[in-house]
Amino acid sequence: MTKLDVVTFGEAMAMFIANEVGSLHNVQQYTRSLAGAETNTAIGFSRLGLQAGWVSKVGDDAFGKYIAQALQKECVNIEQVLVDSRFPTGFQLKSKVTAGDPEVQYFRKGSAASYLSVDDFNEEYFLSARHLHMSGIPLAISAHTREFAKHTLRFMKEAGKTVSFDPNLRPSLWNSKEEMIQVTNEIAFQSDYVLPGIAEGRILTGHEKPEDIAAFYLEQGVKLVVIKLGEKGAFYQTAQKKGMVAGYKVEHVIDTVGAGDGFAVGVVSALLEGLSAEESVVRGNAIGALAVQSAGDSDGYPNRERLEGFINQILTGVR
Repeated sequence: MTKLDVVTFGEAMAMFIANEVGSLHNVQQYTRSLAGAETNTAIGFSRLGLQAGWVSKVGDDAFGKYIAQALQKECVNIEQVLVDSRFPTGFQLKSKVTAGDPEVQYFRKGSAASYLSVDDFNEEYFLSARHLHMSGIPLAISAHTREFAKHTLRFMKEAGKTVSFDPNLRPSLWNSKEEMIQVTNEIAFQSDYVLPGIAEGRILTGHEKPEDIAAFYLEQGVKLVVIKLGEKGAFYQTAQKKGMVAGYKVEHVIDTVGAGDGFAVGVVSALLEGLSAEESVVRGNAIGALAVQSAGDSDGYPNRERLEGFINQILTGVR
């Protein structure tokens, strides 16, 4: 079995991006792409040269085949992507915008991925990875995926692996705000690296300031907390050190979706390479800045050469 640097799991969907600005019901033509927080990160890791694996279920349909082909093209390991002929692969529609966040409509209820369960867990496959990256989305999709997530986290921690967690809150998928907070924090407390956005951090902790949000998780044993602050950059804190890392100036933001996943790719990949927390956040900010300059969720994620070139341009003052 292939040795992996990082493994993740979750739901992928076919995504149809509007070719024209306006309400989704008025759009005549769409361009097909790939969507899913965990597939975004798997693609991002792979483009940087890491061996990345993604675990899920897809339907025995055109969307499922498309997802598998798209990930194979990106050199993501999909040995544990299972095909379930009983249920369909989900899809979504995304509007085209000239500013701000796009409108997204999901068609995912009862999807094959929502039936990913502990019975599908392959110990050998997960043991082949040195790091687990998790998103909070599987916690909300179904009872099956929530138990799979909890089992996977427990297994990887007991095996001595490191774990990163991006809350990726999706309130519409939860039964209540209280349940969302309780379950999400339960997972966050067991993770090594926690990467919330500032709005997510405020919801999950009840604190306003980045320092207080970080302290909330550090007190529970988390080793590093990085709080995304949008165009301002990010705040990070460990037991020994804390600091702000300024964001990169972007002249024209095309689409913000996927920027947070790209940020996670930057931070986690750097940590896996032994870089400091501050250096890792610099890389996270860079990939986030590149991500918002393209329409697809992961289209703007760079390879190693483009990433280093972008950071060096900024450092030398060349645009």
